[in-house]
Amino acid sequence: MLYDSLRAKRDFEMSYSYADIVLPLAQPAYCYAIAEGAELREGDAVAVQFGVRHIYTGIVWRLHNEPPRVKRVKTVGRRLYDVPLVGAQQRRYWEWLAEYYMCTLGEVMRMALPSLIKPRGASEVEFSTAEFSPRTEPYIALRAEWREGEVLQAECERICRRAPRRAELLRTIAAFDESKRNSLGEVPRRLLECDAAQIAALRKAGYITVEERERRVERDNSVAFVLPTLSDEQRRVKEEIASSEKNVHLLHGVTGSGKTEIYMHFIAETLSRGGDVLLLVPEIALTAQLIERMERVFGSRVTAYHSRLTALRRTESYMRLAHSEGGELVVGARSALFLPLKRLQLVVVDEEHDSSYKQSDTAPRYQGRDCAVVLASMFGARTILGSATPSLESYANAQWGKYGYSRLEERYGSSRQPRIIISDTMRSVKRGERKSHFNVQLLNVMHDALERGEQVMLFQNRRGFTPFVQCSGCGWTMRCPHCNVTLTMHRKSNRMECHYCGYVADVPHHCPQCETADLKPMGFGTERVEEAVAELFPEARVARLDRDTSTSESAYNRIVRDFESGATDILVGTQMITKGFDFSRVSVVGVLNADNLICSPDFRSSERAFQLLTQVAGRAGRRETEGVVVVQTSETEHPLLGWVLRGDYEAMARSELQERHAFSYPPYSHLFMFTLRHENLSLLRRGAMWFADSLRAKFGGRVFGPVAPSVDRIRGVYIQRLMLKIENGRSLARARELLREVLRDAAAHEEYKPITITTDVDAQ
Repeated sequence: MLYDSLRAKRDFEMSYSYADIVLPLAQPAYCYAIAEGAELREGDAVAVQFGVRHIYTGIVWRLHNEPPRVKRVKTVGRRLYDVPLVGAQQRRYWEWLAEYYMCTLGEVMRMALPSLIKPRGASEVEFSTAEFSPRTEPYIALRAEWREGEVLQAECERICRRAPRRAELLRTIAAFDESKRNSLGEVPRRLLECDAAQIAALRKAGYITVEERERRVERDNSVAFVLPTLSDEQRRVKEEIASSEKNVHLLHGVTGSGKTEIYMHFIAETLSRGGDVLLLVPEIALTAQLIERMERVFGSRVTAYHSRLTALRRTESYMRLAHSEGGELVVGARSALFLPLKRLQLVVVDEEHDSSYKQSDTAPRYQGRDCAVVLASMFGARTILGSATPSLESYANAQWGKYGYSRLEERYGSSRQPRIIISDTMRSVKRGERKSHFNVQLLNVMHDALERGEQVMLFQNRRGFTPFVQCSGCGWTMRCPHCNVTLTMHRKSNRMECHYCGYVADVPHHCPQCETADLKPMGFGTERVEEAVAELFPEARVARLDRDTSTSESAYNRIVRDFESGATDILVGTQMITKGFDFSRVSVVGVLNADNLICSPDFRSSERAFQLLTQVAGRAGRRETEGVVVVQTSETEHPLLGWVLRGDYEAMARSELQERHAFSYPPYSHLFMFTLRHENLSLLRRGAMWFADSLRAKFGGRVFGPVAPSVDRIRGVYIQRLMLKIENGRSLARARELLREVLRDAAAHEEYKPITITTDVDAQ
């Protein structure tokens, strides 16, 4: 931080003529002239003209006096904000990202900054100089006449019979922890678990005041955080991490072992020193419950950051952190890695194994877990990687001595590991012991749990009503006209949808080939499971959590809160329900079709299936009640299920690592995946063969392909893929240098330059 301030002071004192500006485009930095008298610092946001018509927000990357080789040099426009948006450490981090993941700084900028910070316009007038207003929230306090304890107690007893919930809320507000109040004695509304109607009723009756004001971030380090008490096993692990010589530590703890409580103790120590903390979770879905837990302990220091927030909310958070001097706790998804934290001292990556940390849609195609480790190292910060089923890359790094390693084998408190039942689907069908999509074994434990007032979670890794409809006469299936996939049927909207391009069609009533009216739904998704559960258990309250039902943050939060409060008995969902949730009433988890996990044609399929099955099993029995997990499959003899049944992560890891070592797959190599796209299939195939030959000329037998993926046409564009393996010990820098040469040749090739080529480093 001192370095940043000295550098900024030096930049103001020195006179520069030119500035290299990074724009949010897939382009290198461009050189601009600095107007006489203008004061710029590296990291400042400026408005600059690019092309004939457009004005962009750019980041001043380098100030210098080296004239460019072009005749006409455009001049930098005005500075947009009073503080640099991208500090020195951030710029170093961006440069590493661009180099390692083989993209431009402009693409990193496009990913890193909230959309409202990097607008594009036709004139500078469109670029507002006003600062984004700070976030406000309602604060609640008892009116002066009710603050006397005896007076309030008497009033609560008086109204308890006719309005018990109102009386209880009054007691809650009065008894609220003093450390959670602001300097005016007010309680933030977000910390009160009640609905708006209750607050409105208390306000109307004259018991409380409600004031909308700027969200206060308390910085009093003398206030002790009220932390959960650690068990002996948790204290042992915490001391191991604290005393470790390694800055990166893998915390391998079984589901429900209390990893979050250990995180909290490290977070409290860091915040008390005035340091910043970054707590990453793989899915937006997990942030709400975790943020609520963190806010109960750390109050207004907690900042949420993920893509489901509005653009204005993300911008407000970014700008506030750009002005902050430390003591921040950010809880977010992988995009939080780009926030301007100045005193980063601790990075926690929860569920570090999760594939959601990998950005694969647009450049930079980065792995959030790996980037978190690099970012922390740039600040000299500690990194804790936590998981019940660590990625084999992290586990191998721990075994090789690169990371520290600790194991938590006991569940926190009085909860026990769930009992896992492998239920044979084929046997159930032959014996007539199957109803709809459920084996009788699963139905029986569901019935018993509901009778006891407990809850059930059902996991099916496919959304929609059914994956496709098929004609019973000729076998015709309805396919997307733009993608090489069948259309998924959604019963609620009565539509056939493509989950790749968004194409929508009506559900057909007749086969267009043979005019048969007998079209049968094949397979099942979460929507069909929800319908079947409602028929089998008509008294149960059923909800569904998938991408179709959680279309907004509020919709998602409502589903989760209803299930957490007991308003829902059975929750059906996709992978969204498997990760990190802590529901105290869940005693039964059902996996409806484990076959599609086990039989996936991917070298990571066993690892991922083990992780997913273990994680979803971990949602059961997280308190005193013993949990039961029923896994329905026809592959009952698969060794993976034996590992899951015994909870034997080490056996899975040994087997998988041995196989990967034999065939030089990660963690014994780095994978580069090249995806080629074009509308003309013949041209694409010729171009893919030319590209493969060019790669083999430099890398030999390390190149595999080209091949067509299982979905080889999306939005009318055909796809071909190639893979390159670079073994550990080989120079990645040299490999990237050779790759850039081949990519430059492809971009300049007269026939093949129309083909789009994307590069995915460390492909998943």
